[in-house]
Amino acid sequence: MSRQFMKGNDAVVHGALLGGATHFFGYPITPASEIAHAAADLFPKANRTFLQAECEVSSINMLYGAAAAGARVMTASSGPGISLMAEGISYMAASELPSVIVNVQRAGPGLGNIWPEQGDYNCVVKGGGHGCYKNIVLAPYSVQEMGDFTYKAFELADKYRMSVFILADAYIGQMMEAIELPKEVKHSKRKGWALYGDRESKNNLITSLLMNTDVLSNHNLKLQQKYQHIEKNLVEYEEIETDDAEFLFTAFGVSARICMTAVEYLRENGVKIGMLRPKTLFPFPKKPLRKLAKRVKKIIVVELNNGQMVNDVELTVQSQVPVLKYNWFGGKVPTVEELIEKVKKDI
Repeated sequence: MSRQFMKGNDAVVHGALLGGATHFFGYPITPASEIAHAAADLFPKANRTFLQAECEVSSINMLYGAAAAGARVMTASSGPGISLMAEGISYMAASELPSVIVNVQRAGPGLGNIWPEQGDYNCVVKGGGHGCYKNIVLAPYSVQEMGDFTYKAFELADKYRMSVFILADAYIGQMMEAIELPKEVKHSKRKGWALYGDRESKNNLITSLLMNTDVLSNHNLKLQQKYQHIEKNLVEYEEIETDDAEFLFTAFGVSARICMTAVEYLRENGVKIGMLRPKTLFPFPKKPLRKLAKRVKKIIVVELNNGQMVNDVELTVQSQVPVLKYNWFGGKVPTVEELIEKVKKDI
């Protein structure tokens, strides 16, 4: 059956297998644990490799090794685990190794709690580890997108030779919805740069250690050029009720779902409001946001953090229009009614 009813976390695994994932290395953590559980069940059944590592540091280094050998690799975790992976993610970026990393965010900092938050925006979208690097970041807001984004993430990772993050949150990972699964199963192809242990690949070199300053400088410039190319060619977003909007929500993940319902109610009550929902957080949808900023009265950024995506919004619109920050912390998620009352006071 191509249409099924499942959790967002389970949809990730189905999307990964259909998208050609060959190896899963990971360690369970709430609220992402179902991804490891489902992978442990389904990867071996599909003749793929699943291995539960002893920790997240091991997981990310297993990704490095298997990716260098040409495998399509993935892992999944939540905030504390992603923090432990930061060094390895930086090494993979420097070595231009493709991977897919799923982050089902929980409240922090520290151990925090297992409720939803979006406080990992900066560490994922802006890099997180050391050095000047980027990850492609996809932000699903439904179970369907959890599957779809993971399905296409492996081709993006291979195309650009970099890590692709699926940045979700606890609600999106734990909720259940109907999903239409892709019918085509994708497969990995031989990679000319990888190490296969044969004569053809014996001269390939994969490393992040470049001791010559000119060589490292040129390598960094090459990476920045790649990121600039991605910014021009990979932006994805959704506009909702923006044709005549006087006010604009900007949100991702579960925050976008709340905003969408608020848009419906407020419009029914005479408020011309719309929403721009980034599907890619890197690259960020700067051009459509600048265009909308020229004709709306206010932009309202709704986030479950201290205001992290709002920095990208403010830099993008460059004071063309007031930007309001609506923030919630600690796993608290506003109801639609709470959001609507706050909007009514501010517009």
